[in-house]
Amino acid sequence: MSLPNVSADVVWEITRASNAFLVKRKTAGGGQFSRDPLNLTNKHSRKYAGFVNEKAVGVVPNEKGGVQVISKKAGAHNKPASGRATVTYGGNKTTRKTYKNIASQTAKTGYRPDLRQAAIARASAIRRSQRPVKPEPERKLRGTAAKKAAAEK
Repeated sequence: MSLPNVSADVVWEITRASNAFLVKRKTAGGGQFSRDPLNLTNKHSRKYAGFVNEKAVGVVPNEKGGVQVISKKAGAHNKPASGRATVTYGGNKTTRKTYKNIASQTAKTGYRPDLRQAAIARASAIRRSQRPVKPEPERKLRGTAAKKAAAEK
């Protein structure tokens, strides 16, 4: 969303109070959240706002399991169709390899090292939600009185 002659700080100050991604809650202390796909923590703040920053990272679930890492290309702010790079890490890849690749993609290449921990935490939460739910084990009867009562039924 940045223009070459307008700084990201000016864009944030203009769009901070009202933008398409802003979610305001009146309950629980009146928190403000963001629906921006390039916002890793869903907090409404300048640091995590993907539509303002020239470089932004987003982690979203993949349709077939796994995660997709979306990053903005810094030099393509006037080309929306080719302004994003997407890398998919499938569900068959181990979680450690996925986290390592996400960390190297965000921090080690110097893209946005401040977002490394948030990107890994988001990917971890997505991968945890994709795991199958274990069935709850049947409760064991304890004591002779409980076993007699169960046998009588």
